[in-house]
Amino acid sequence: MHLKGIIGYLLTPCDERGRVDHALLEAHVERLIGEGVHALAPLGSVGCLPYLDDGEREAVIDTVIQAARGRLPVLAGVSSLSTASTVRHARYAERAGAAALQLLPSTYWKLTQDEIHAYYREVCVSVSTPVMVYNNPFTTGMDLPVEFLARLAELPNVTMIKESSPDPTKIARLRAACPDRTAVYIGLNCMARTGFAEGAAGWCTASANVSASFALNLYRCAMAGDARGADEWFGRQIDLLNFLMDHGLPRTVAAGLRLRGLDSGHLRAPLAPLAPDLERRLLEILKKMEITR
Repeated sequence: MHLKGIIGYLLTPCDERGRVDHALLEAHVERLIGEGVHALAPLGSVGCLPYLDDGEREAVIDTVIQAARGRLPVLAGVSSLSTASTVRHARYAERAGAAALQLLPSTYWKLTQDEIHAYYREVCVSVSTPVMVYNNPFTTGMDLPVEFLARLAELPNVTMIKESSPDPTKIARLRAACPDRTAVYIGLNCMARTGFAEGAAGWCTASANVSASFALNLYRCAMAGDARGADEWFGRQIDLLNFLMDHGLPRTVAAGLRLRGLDSGHLRAPLAPLAPDLERRLLEILKKMEITR
């Protein structure tokens, strides 16, 4: 099983007391479905996964899957520090109806390749749901090499790899090294244009919260072989993509939604709202894109 296209990574909104706002989360799901994304991904980086307890994580997965009502596949983030905890979250997401599971190695002690392989293997033997391996050198401090990712792709239900390295050749090299059943996805926003040119199956992005139509138009042009159109749509959003990454996904996405006249709720502490000077800069970017309220 492969996902395709634009995979929208959901913000986890909270109320003024810091509790997850499930009604607002449902509204975000409905809006992204209406805007045309191809899949939904709760509990990614923008979903503030590290700041939620186990019960909150399970409740977020339930809310998103129930709100989606089978209209789109749901890719659930299940990563945790320990293998046992990750297995528990993976099993819960599978029972809840997730179409696929996203799995990131532990981000505390730097793990060896054998430890990472054992981590993925234990999850894969515990569930039958397709697994997306996630290589994110920015949050884990480890940039997993192509040869090792290809080794992970040999695990029975690893069918997808999300690649967030800034190496412009890595997606092409992964596609060449991995089994044919393995699809590769863009995980770093600034690599979207290059990634599609190298044959990526989709783009995993929090930018869809703010500018879904831009991501979708880039994808459509890339799939149609319209290089000029893809270049144009990428160029029209690159300032936003860089801004979102440079200043922290949760706070920038929340600010972007507010500036578009949409309710983004509150962030879970210790995260705080975007600083006023940065919000003014973001407003300038959105005005240039013509997507402010």
